[in-house]
Amino acid sequence: MALDQFRDDLEATAAALAAPGSGLLAADESTGTIGKRFAAIDLENNEANRRAYRSLLASCDGLEQHISGVILYEETLVQTSVNADGSDGPPIVQLFRERGIVPGIKVDLGVEPLAGGLAGETWCTGLRGLAERAARYYEQGARFAKWRAVLRISGDGCPSELAVRENAWGLARYARTVQEQGLVPIVEPEILMDGDHDIATTASVQEWVLRTVYEALGLNGVHLEGSLLKPSMTTAGADCPQQPSADEVGEFTVRTLSRTVPAAVPAILFLSGGLSEEDASLCLNAINGAAALGAAPWHLGFSFGRALQHSCLKHWGGHDRSAGQAALLARARANGAASRGAYTAGSEPSDDSSLFVANYSY
Repeated sequence: MALDQFRDDLEATAAALAAPGSGLLAADESTGTIGKRFAAIDLENNEANRRAYRSLLASCDGLEQHISGVILYEETLVQTSVNADGSDGPPIVQLFRERGIVPGIKVDLGVEPLAGGLAGETWCTGLRGLAERAARYYEQGARFAKWRAVLRISGDGCPSELAVRENAWGLARYARTVQEQGLVPIVEPEILMDGDHDIATTASVQEWVLRTVYEALGLNGVHLEGSLLKPSMTTAGADCPQQPSADEVGEFTVRTLSRTVPAAVPAILFLSGGLSEEDASLCLNAINGAAALGAAPWHLGFSFGRALQHSCLKHWGGHDRSAGQAALLARARANGAASRGAYTAGSEPSDDSSLFVANYSY
C-alpha cells in the first residue's frame, strides 16, 4: 500500500514536530480571516501586505528554538518572501526550512451545515480531490497537513451522535488519505468554547469525541506513530459563570487525554481556542505540570494561531517588522517554556485581552 513507502518518513516528521519545548505556529488563516486581523490594525487586506506579514514570520531569527513547524495557507506555500528593505527574497517555505521549521498546510475546505444534524452543527469538507492536492503540497515542500472539524456543546443536545460520528469519520478519511501522500496528519476535533456549560460537561463530551475519533482512525488504518492530535484544552464554556483555574484546566485535560488518546501518538498540540495570550500559556503550563505527575506518554505542546500572533500583529502594524518579530518571539518563548511546565506567569510580555470569537471559523 502507498502508506508503507512513507511510514518511516512520517514517523521522523512527527518526531521532529514533537521536539521537547516546542510547538507549532498556526499561520493558516484564509484570505478572509487575515483580512479581519488586518482590519484591527487598519491595514488593507491585499497580497502585498499578506506577503509582507508572512515574510516577517518566516524571517524571525530564533523562532526555531521554540517553533518546530508552521501551518500555512495555500497562498503562502507558493509565495516569494519580501525582505525588510522591500526587495524580493527566497520562497517563504524556504525561509522556514532553512531554520529547521517544518512547513505544513491546511487542507480542509471549511465547514458546511450538517444535513440531519441539530441547528448549528457542521461537517468539514475537502475530501474530494484531497489525494491529488496532498501530493502537490508534498512536492511544494509541505510535510504535514491539518484538518479542522468543529463541534459545539449546547443545552439543546449538541453535539448529536450524527455530528460526532460524521466529523470523526471525516478526520479519519483525511488522515489516511494524506498519509498515503507522505504528509503527517494533524487531527483537529475542536470543541468550541461557545456556551455556558461547566468544565465537567466539556470533559464528558470531549472523552466521547476523542474515543470516537480514534475508533475511526483505527478502522481506516491510520498510522498513529505518524500522526498528531490538535485538541481543545478541557475548559468551561466562555459564558460559564464559574470559570476554572489554570490548574483545574490542567487536571481535567490530562485526565481526559489519559482516558482516550493512545500512547502511540507522539504529540498532542493544543489549540488556544480563544483564550488570551497569557491564559493560553498558563493553561498549557498547568497541563504539563499535571502530566508530569503521571508521566504522560506524549509531548504536550501547542499549535497556536491567535495566541502567538495577536501581539505580533499589533506591534508590527503593517510597517515595524522588528517590533512584530520581538512580540512573536516573546510568545514563542513563553509557550516553549509552558511546553516543559516551566513558564512563570508574566515573565514574557503579552496581551491579556480575550481572543474569543463566537462560532469561530477561518
